[in-house]
Amino acid sequence: MEVVVALLMFVNFEIKEHRIQPSMSVCLRGKRKAERTYSSTVSYKCIKTQAELEKNIDGSISIKKIVLN
Repeated sequence: MEVVVALLMFVNFEIKEHRIQPSMSVCLRGKRKAERTYSSTVSYKCIKTQAELEKNIDGSISIKKIVLN
């Protein structure tokens, strides 16, 4: 478990994608950029939360499970 900043994408109020971000400011910048393409069913949110991480085959780290407080 580790505390991370994550950019979440919601489709119809359900988390469909999550990405680790290096900081809250980078996350908010990505959120603003993503929101330029408007869709009534898609929304984005930046959160700082505990997450279970896993290492991918290529060496990158991704979120395996988000622990909402």
